[in-house]
Amino acid sequence: MECISVFDMLKIGVGPSSSHTLGPWRAAERWIKELKSTNKFENVEKITVDLYGSLSLTGKGHATDYAIMLGLSGANPETIPTESIGKIVSEIKDTNKILFNKEKTLAFNPKTDIIFNRKFLPFHANALQFSATINGRKTNSVFYSIGGGFVVKEERRNSKRNFEIKCSFPYPIDKGTELLKYCTTLKKPISQVVLENEKSIRNETEIDSELKRIWDTMLDSMYTGCHTEGNLPGGLNVRRRAFDIHKNLLENSKYSNPVEWIYAIRNTDVKFRQILKWVSCFALAVNEVNAALGRVVTAPTNGSAGVIPAVLMYYLVIENHDGNFEDIKRFLLTAGEIGSIFKKGATISAAMGGCQAEIGVSSAMAAAALCELSGGTPEQVLVAAEIAMEHHLGLTCDPIGGLVQIPCIERNAMGAIKAINAAELALDTNPENVKVPLDKVVATMWETAKDMHSKYKETSEGGLAVGVYLTDC
Repeated sequence: MECISVFDMLKIGVGPSSSHTLGPWRAAERWIKELKSTNKFENVEKITVDLYGSLSLTGKGHATDYAIMLGLSGANPETIPTESIGKIVSEIKDTNKILFNKEKTLAFNPKTDIIFNRKFLPFHANALQFSATINGRKTNSVFYSIGGGFVVKEERRNSKRNFEIKCSFPYPIDKGTELLKYCTTLKKPISQVVLENEKSIRNETEIDSELKRIWDTMLDSMYTGCHTEGNLPGGLNVRRRAFDIHKNLLENSKYSNPVEWIYAIRNTDVKFRQILKWVSCFALAVNEVNAALGRVVTAPTNGSAGVIPAVLMYYLVIENHDGNFEDIKRFLLTAGEIGSIFKKGATISAAMGGCQAEIGVSSAMAAAALCELSGGTPEQVLVAAEIAMEHHLGLTCDPIGGLVQIPCIERNAMGAIKAINAAELALDTNPENVKVPLDKVVATMWETAKDMHSKYKETSEGGLAVGVYLTDC
């Protein structure tokens, strides 16, 4: 059975896309490791990269070329100062040279050595091939970015799974029914069952440390987005809205860091109508940071990175002012497990399933996590996830200009609001009366993904991407 850790579902990386930015970046790192493991790295004379399918069609807008250059340069997406990205890329473009893995200088012209091929390879919609010339002969290696920063090789038998993630969880889970069985047998909530699995990989101190790092990154992206004014890069001239919304909501409150910011929001008199504005503000803030090549957490993807932070922040600043790290821990553990069920049974790649695979899954993850924190039973938690996904089925991925901006940023706000609503509905639901179980909606989502026309799967060849001309923006 395939085992996926919470930390596989929640990864720290650079925007704007987990499949088009983080995935190719990680693929470049893996290719370098391949070259080194076969003692070929030192003899590389020239490198080129071919992009196929969705990576080619929307790669420019998703900064795929940037990610490849950064990955080949040996930069780490989790730690690179984001303000240095432009400088590194500009230097490569200006000199037509790259410092390969920070070790050896090679001639590299991004205009000719990163090749955008419109055709699709049969294995997966996001394909890229790295080529190295060694002693006058070319050697190739093909990778597939399957969503959420996951990268696989072609020999993997199932394009929507990552069989490289192997472990021996004490409570292996592929489906919601299996998760509920363990909850019943162990008499534990979902988050505790997930914690027991995680403890088979690393100790609880390490788990807490990594979860805190993830939450700190989420919080920082919300804080940064709410305090950054201006237009987003990319040519659409999209104005950042989180700054204006936040300014109107918080007015003249005093604080100097993200932690003080949380207390400042808690101390405001949040009226009912403002709750929707706050949740939307949090979600917009994260995805504006993501669109500007800032650091966010894939949850489960970069394009849907704002939903889970927004809903968790809603719980901490509006629902429960006494919320603490234990609540954050339970939330992230539950959310991660729900995301893994969707990844195993369907997909989290918009290039394979449209935006239902990103915003839909993130909304289901957030709804389930909020339901558990709000006192829901394990059965109600799965109901919350099902409700959230049910009302995202068929959602297309049609980014204008190939940029993760319109309609992507707003969709995070909508996904967060739906998650909260789904959790509330689930808390008032008797699971025995539910007609559509979670496993059925996961299967339905995958069938919908397969039926969906390719032009609605992150190609910018359908929907809003062609219905709205760039000149209109």
